[in-house]
Amino acid sequence: MIAKTETGRLYERVARDLSRQIAEGEYAVGRRLPSERDLAQAYAVSRPTIREAIIALELDGLVEVRLGSGVYVTARLPRGGQAGEMDVGPFELLEARRAIEGEACAIAALLITDEQLDELQGLVDEMQAENNRDILMSEDADRRFHMLIATATRNSAMINAVETLWDARARSPQTQLLSAKAHAAGVIPRIDEHAVVLEALRRRSPEAARRAMRDHLTRVLDSLLAATEVQELEQARARIAAERKRYGASG
Repeated sequence: MIAKTETGRLYERVARDLSRQIAEGEYAVGRRLPSERDLAQAYAVSRPTIREAIIALELDGLVEVRLGSGVYVTARLPRGGQAGEMDVGPFELLEARRAIEGEACAIAALLITDEQLDELQGLVDEMQAENNRDILMSEDADRRFHMLIATATRNSAMINAVETLWDARARSPQTQLLSAKAHAAGVIPRIDEHAVVLEALRRRSPEAARRAMRDHLTRVLDSLLAATEVQELEQARARIAAERKRYGASG
Protein backbone atom coordinates (compact mmCIF):
# COMPACT_ATOMS: atom_id res chain seq x y z
CA MET A 1 0.00 0.00 0.00
CA ILE A 2 1.18 3.54 -0.76
CA ALA A 3 1.79 5.55 2.40
CA LYS A 4 -0.73 8.33 2.90
CA THR A 5 2.04 10.75 3.86
CA GLU A 6 3.61 10.55 0.39
CA THR A 7 2.93 13.39 -2.01
CA GLY A 8 2.57 13.56 -5.77
CA ARG A 9 0.30 11.93 -8.31
CA LEU A 10 -1.12 8.66 -7.10
CA TYR A 11 -0.40 6.72 -10.30
CA GLU A 12 3.15 8.13 -10.30
CA ARG A 13 3.80 6.79 -6.81
CA VAL A 14 2.51 3.36 -7.85
CA ALA A 15 4.66 3.40 -10.99
CA ARG A 16 7.77 4.36 -9.04
CA ASP A 17 7.20 1.61 -6.48
CA LEU A 18 6.71 -1.00 -9.20
CA SER A 19 9.79 0.34 -10.98
CA ARG A 20 11.78 -0.05 -7.77
CA GLN A 21 10.61 -3.64 -7.35
CA ILE A 22 11.56 -4.41 -10.95
CA ALA A 23 15.02 -2.84 -10.49
CA GLU A 24 15.59 -4.85 -7.30
CA GLY A 25 14.60 -8.09 -9.01
CA GLU A 26 11.34 -8.68 -7.17
CA TYR A 27 9.78 -8.91 -10.62
CA ALA A 28 12.38 -10.46 -12.91
CA VAL A 29 12.62 -9.79 -16.64
CA GLY A 30 10.18 -12.09 -18.39
CA ARG A 31 7.90 -12.38 -15.39
CA ARG A 32 4.26 -11.37 -15.55
CA LEU A 33 3.11 -8.70 -13.12
CA PRO A 34 0.16 -9.45 -10.83
CA SER A 35 -3.27 -8.79 -12.32
CA GLU A 36 -4.66 -5.28 -12.36
CA ARG A 37 -7.23 -6.27 -9.75
CA ASP A 38 -4.54 -7.68 -7.44
CA LEU A 39 -2.34 -4.59 -7.84
CA ALA A 40 -5.29 -2.32 -7.13
CA GLN A 41 -5.98 -4.22 -3.92
CA ALA A 42 -2.31 -4.28 -2.92
CA TYR A 43 -1.91 -0.52 -3.35
CA ALA A 44 -5.45 0.35 -2.20
CA VAL A 45 -6.09 2.40 -5.34
CA SER A 46 -8.55 2.24 -8.23
CA ARG A 47 -7.98 0.09 -11.29
CA PRO A 48 -7.72 3.20 -13.54
CA THR A 49 -4.84 4.36 -11.32
CA ILE A 50 -3.08 1.03 -11.87
CA ARG A 51 -3.68 1.35 -15.59
CA GLU A 52 -2.10 4.81 -15.59
CA ALA A 53 0.91 3.39 -13.72
CA ILE A 54 1.30 0.56 -16.24
CA ILE A 55 1.20 3.09 -19.10
CA ALA A 56 4.03 5.01 -17.39
CA LEU A 57 6.07 1.80 -17.10
CA GLU A 58 5.40 1.05 -20.78
CA LEU A 59 6.74 4.45 -21.77
CA ASP A 60 9.94 3.72 -19.81
CA GLY A 61 10.34 0.38 -21.60
CA LEU A 62 10.04 -1.60 -18.37
CA VAL A 63 6.96 -3.62 -19.28
CA GLU A 64 5.05 -4.86 -22.28
CA VAL A 65 1.29 -5.41 -22.42
CA ARG A 66 0.57 -8.64 -24.28
CA LEU A 67 -3.00 -9.05 -25.41
CA GLY A 68 -4.62 -12.14 -24.06
CA SER A 69 -1.80 -12.75 -21.60
CA GLY A 70 -0.95 -9.83 -19.30
CA VAL A 71 1.78 -7.33 -18.44
CA TYR A 72 5.35 -8.65 -18.60
CA VAL A 73 8.62 -7.15 -17.37
CA THR A 74 10.96 -6.45 -20.29
CA ALA A 75 13.83 -4.55 -18.62
CA ARG A 76 15.19 -3.85 -15.15
CA LEU A 77 16.01 -0.21 -15.80
CA PRO A 78 14.22 2.50 -17.79
CA ARG A 79 15.47 3.57 -21.21
CA GLY A 80 18.33 6.01 -20.73
CA GLY A 81 18.81 4.88 -17.14
CA GLN A 82 16.14 7.04 -15.56
CA ALA A 83 12.35 7.28 -15.56
CA GLY A 84 10.73 9.63 -18.03
CA GLU A 85 8.73 12.65 -17.00
CA MET A 86 5.27 11.81 -15.73
CA ASP A 87 2.49 14.22 -16.54
CA VAL A 88 -1.16 14.32 -15.57
CA GLY A 89 -2.76 10.89 -15.83
CA PRO A 90 -5.33 10.39 -18.62
CA PHE A 91 -8.09 9.16 -16.32
CA GLU A 92 -7.61 11.82 -13.66
CA LEU A 93 -7.61 14.36 -16.48
CA LEU A 94 -10.99 13.11 -17.69
CA GLU A 95 -12.39 13.31 -14.18
CA ALA A 96 -11.34 16.95 -13.99
CA ARG A 97 -12.77 17.67 -17.43
CA ARG A 98 -16.09 16.10 -16.47
CA ALA A 99 -16.39 18.37 -13.44
CA ILE A 100 -15.21 21.61 -15.05
CA GLU A 101 -16.64 21.24 -18.55
CA GLY A 102 -19.98 20.11 -17.14
CA GLU A 103 -20.30 23.44 -15.33
CA ALA A 104 -18.99 25.36 -18.33
CA CYS A 105 -21.70 23.79 -20.46
CA ALA A 106 -24.38 24.77 -17.93
CA ILE A 107 -23.19 28.39 -17.93
CA ALA A 108 -22.91 28.45 -21.71
CA ALA A 109 -26.52 27.30 -22.08
CA LEU A 110 -27.73 30.68 -20.84
CA LEU A 111 -25.27 32.81 -22.81
CA ILE A 112 -24.51 31.06 -26.08
CA THR A 113 -25.44 32.90 -29.28
CA ASP A 114 -27.24 31.55 -32.33
CA GLU A 115 -24.04 32.06 -34.32
CA GLN A 116 -22.08 29.95 -31.85
CA LEU A 117 -24.73 27.23 -32.00
CA ASP A 118 -24.40 27.18 -35.78
CA GLU A 119 -20.62 26.95 -35.43
CA LEU A 120 -20.99 24.02 -33.04
CA GLN A 121 -23.20 22.25 -35.57
CA GLY A 122 -20.50 22.80 -38.18
CA LEU A 123 -17.93 21.20 -35.88
CA VAL A 124 -20.16 18.18 -35.29
CA ASP A 125 -20.49 17.82 -39.06
CA GLU A 126 -16.72 18.14 -39.42
CA MET A 127 -16.14 15.44 -36.79
CA GLN A 128 -18.53 13.12 -38.59
CA ALA A 129 -16.79 13.63 -41.93
CA GLU A 130 -13.26 13.30 -40.52
CA ASN A 131 -14.09 10.16 -38.52
CA ASN A 132 -14.01 8.31 -41.84
CA ARG A 133 -10.87 10.04 -43.11
CA ASP A 134 -8.48 11.34 -40.47
CA ILE A 135 -8.98 10.65 -36.75
CA LEU A 136 -6.50 13.38 -35.77
CA MET A 137 -8.50 15.99 -37.69
CA SER A 138 -11.68 14.71 -36.06
CA GLU A 139 -10.10 15.08 -32.62
CA ASP A 140 -8.99 18.61 -33.52
CA ALA A 141 -12.62 19.46 -34.34
CA ASP A 142 -13.57 17.82 -31.03
CA ARG A 143 -11.23 20.15 -29.15
CA ARG A 144 -12.61 23.20 -30.96
CA PHE A 145 -16.15 22.06 -30.09
CA HIS A 146 -15.34 21.96 -26.38
CA MET A 147 -13.36 25.20 -26.46
CA LEU A 148 -16.21 27.02 -28.21
CA ILE A 149 -18.56 25.99 -25.42
CA ALA A 150 -16.06 27.32 -22.89
CA THR A 151 -15.80 30.56 -24.87
CA ALA A 152 -19.59 30.89 -24.76
CA THR A 153 -19.43 31.20 -20.94
CA ARG A 154 -17.80 34.64 -21.39
CA ASN A 155 -15.77 33.80 -18.28
CA SER A 156 -12.03 34.13 -18.84
CA ALA A 157 -11.16 31.94 -15.84
CA MET A 158 -13.44 29.17 -17.11
CA ILE A 159 -12.02 29.46 -20.63
CA ASN A 160 -8.45 29.26 -19.29
CA ALA A 161 -9.32 26.26 -17.11
CA VAL A 162 -10.77 24.28 -20.02
CA GLU A 163 -7.90 25.26 -22.31
CA THR A 164 -5.36 24.18 -19.67
CA LEU A 165 -6.99 20.74 -19.43
CA TRP A 166 -6.91 20.27 -23.20
CA ASP A 167 -3.29 21.45 -23.35
CA ALA A 168 -2.43 18.88 -20.67
CA ARG A 169 -4.17 16.22 -22.75
CA ALA A 170 -2.02 17.09 -25.76
CA ARG A 171 1.20 17.35 -23.72
CA SER A 172 1.01 14.27 -21.51
CA PRO A 173 3.05 11.28 -22.80
CA GLN A 174 0.77 8.99 -20.79
CA THR A 175 -2.33 10.38 -22.50
CA GLN A 176 -0.66 10.16 -25.91
CA LEU A 177 0.06 6.45 -25.43
CA LEU A 178 -3.48 5.84 -24.19
CA SER A 179 -4.83 7.67 -27.25
CA ALA A 180 -2.76 5.43 -29.53
CA LYS A 181 -4.24 2.37 -27.81
CA ALA A 182 -7.73 3.85 -28.15
CA HIS A 183 -7.23 4.52 -31.86
CA ALA A 184 -6.07 0.94 -32.35
CA ALA A 185 -9.24 -0.23 -30.59
CA GLY A 186 -11.42 1.92 -32.86
CA VAL A 187 -12.32 4.65 -30.36
CA ILE A 188 -13.33 7.85 -32.19
CA PRO A 189 -15.28 11.02 -31.26
CA ARG A 190 -18.94 10.05 -30.81
CA ILE A 191 -21.19 12.13 -33.00
CA ASP A 192 -24.40 11.20 -31.16
CA GLU A 193 -23.02 12.35 -27.81
CA HIS A 194 -21.90 15.71 -29.18
CA ALA A 195 -25.32 16.10 -30.82
CA VAL A 196 -27.01 15.61 -27.43
CA VAL A 197 -24.79 18.31 -25.91
CA LEU A 198 -25.64 20.66 -28.77
CA GLU A 199 -29.37 19.99 -28.46
CA ALA A 200 -29.28 20.81 -24.74
CA LEU A 201 -27.53 24.10 -25.55
CA ARG A 202 -30.14 24.89 -28.21
CA ARG A 203 -32.82 24.42 -25.55
CA ARG A 204 -30.96 26.90 -23.32
CA SER A 205 -31.26 24.41 -20.46
CA PRO A 206 -28.37 24.55 -17.95
CA GLU A 207 -29.46 21.31 -16.26
CA ALA A 208 -29.72 19.38 -19.52
CA ALA A 209 -26.44 20.85 -20.81
CA ARG A 210 -24.55 19.93 -17.63
CA ARG A 211 -25.95 16.41 -17.70
CA ALA A 212 -25.23 15.94 -21.42
CA MET A 213 -21.59 17.05 -21.06
CA ARG A 214 -20.99 14.96 -17.97
CA ASP A 215 -22.60 11.92 -19.59
CA HIS A 216 -20.47 12.42 -22.70
CA LEU A 217 -17.20 12.58 -20.76
CA THR A 218 -18.23 9.62 -18.61
CA ARG A 219 -18.67 7.59 -21.79
CA VAL A 220 -15.29 8.78 -23.07
CA LEU A 221 -13.70 7.54 -19.86
CA ASP A 222 -15.56 4.23 -20.13
CA SER A 223 -14.46 3.74 -23.74
CA LEU A 224 -10.81 4.36 -22.81
CA LEU A 225 -11.06 1.90 -19.94
CA ALA A 226 -12.48 -0.69 -22.33
CA ALA A 227 -9.77 0.00 -24.90
CA THR A 228 -7.04 -0.81 -22.36
CA GLU A 229 -8.70 -3.86 -20.80
CA VAL A 230 -8.45 -6.19 -23.77
CA GLN A 231 -6.14 -8.67 -22.08
CA GLU A 232 -8.55 -9.24 -19.21
CA LEU A 233 -11.45 -9.72 -21.58
CA GLU A 234 -9.42 -12.24 -23.54
CA GLN A 235 -8.53 -14.09 -20.36
CA ALA A 236 -12.18 -14.17 -19.35
CA ARG A 237 -13.18 -15.58 -22.74
CA ALA A 238 -10.48 -18.24 -22.45
CA ARG A 239 -11.69 -19.26 -19.00
CA ILE A 240 -15.30 -19.47 -20.20
CA ALA A 241 -14.28 -21.55 -23.23
CA ALA A 242 -12.28 -23.89 -20.98
CA GLU A 243 -15.21 -24.32 -18.63
CA ARG A 244 -17.57 -25.05 -21.50
CA LYS A 245 -15.17 -27.61 -22.92
CA ARG A 246 -14.70 -29.29 -19.56
CA TYR A 247 -18.39 -29.55 -18.78
CA GLY A 248 -19.20 -30.53 -22.36
CA ALA A 249 -16.68 -33.36 -22.20
CA SER A 250 -17.98 -34.60 -18.85
CA GLY A 251 -21.56 -34.66 -20.11
